[in-house]
Amino acid sequence: MRKNIIWILVMTMLLSIFYPFTVWAAEDVSESNVEENAEGAAIGIAAPHAVLMEASTGTVLYEKDAHTAVPPASVTKIMTMLLIFEALEENKIKLEDTVVVSEKAASMGGSQVYLEPNEQQTVDTMLKCIAIASANDAYVAMAEFVSGSEEAFVNKMNERAKELGMENTHFMNCNGLDVDGHEISAYDVALMSRELLINHPQVHNYCTVWMDTIIHNTAKGSQEFGLNNTNKLIRQYEYSTGLKTGSTSKAGFCVSATAKKADMELIAVIMNGETSKSRFLDATTLLNYGYANYQIYRDTDAEREKLYEIPVKAGVETSIVPVYEKEFVFLLMNGESLTSIEKRLEIPEELQAPIEENQVLGTLSYYHGNEKLGEINILADKAIAAAKYSDYVKRVWLAWMM
Repeated sequence: MRKNIIWILVMTMLLSIFYPFTVWAAEDVSESNVEENAEGAAIGIAAPHAVLMEASTGTVLYEKDAHTAVPPASVTKIMTMLLIFEALEENKIKLEDTVVVSEKAASMGGSQVYLEPNEQQTVDTMLKCIAIASANDAYVAMAEFVSGSEEAFVNKMNERAKELGMENTHFMNCNGLDVDGHEISAYDVALMSRELLINHPQVHNYCTVWMDTIIHNTAKGSQEFGLNNTNKLIRQYEYSTGLKTGSTSKAGFCVSATAKKADMELIAVIMNGETSKSRFLDATTLLNYGYANYQIYRDTDAEREKLYEIPVKAGVETSIVPVYEKEFVFLLMNGESLTSIEKRLEIPEELQAPIEENQVLGTLSYYHGNEKLGEINILADKAIAAAKYSDYVKRVWLAWMM
């Protein structure tokens, strides 16, 4: 009996020593989890992976486990569309070109427009099938048309992904059907979406169409086929401009939802949503968050200080008119005054030849209080060579003749 009492006393002493540390450790883990989850839960995003990006600046406004690679389903097709539009821009293909559907393309399962082997459709029609109906058969047909085979096209997709800095992406096909190793992060989806929007805005002519039709011309005759947009936000969200949905058993429900309000375009990416409805709800929440909390400051040529001629010493020409490199765009929190932005122009009063075309001559810097927001370069719009002896003689002669 005495031994039992001693044993109980010893255990009580040990618990009194170590219990506070156990509680502290448990509380610390709990607080850590709250902090980790706060970012994702702060605006009520149910999906495990999400990102909100402002298109013109590429600024990330919100993210939730955005760099984990996951199956993307048909969101893959954003890269496919990007390569198609780049081929159009480079005049490698044209909208009126005829695409002949292969046996492989016609055999694709999943979402499709039921193209038949040897059926012929224009590139323009294929783009409708791709952007509106997310047709796997049309994607493969276009991949073969652009690169000769789907395999070669997929190689190009992976090359382009590296060029865009998509570090957590690997493509195995052009349509997003579930295959081991075919994966992409939410952030990478935003990157390729941005590239498509910024450089090929004509994609909106296709992905904002709610319903359309195509004509199948086959050995069975002509038959009309209806196209319905898989992106319900086109009808449900006032500012929606696209872009692409996707769903498979492995990927869950995904969407890259783009919208434009006033002059601000946003990209909301949702990956592995639980239901179709929840992905659109999450995307809408992200877009509303962006528009409620941010605004764009944009300084264009029409609003900037006019640049005047700068004298050039010892050149074949005596002056040059500099030009701004680009417009300046910056993202501000709503409520911050745009009128408080200060511009500081730094440009020399005189230049020395030779001058190269697009040579940086100066800068225009932007400040908000004491914070420097950024700057743009001021460039030479042409080259001016250094003057030779014969140039001086010619100049004197012309002056004398006048």
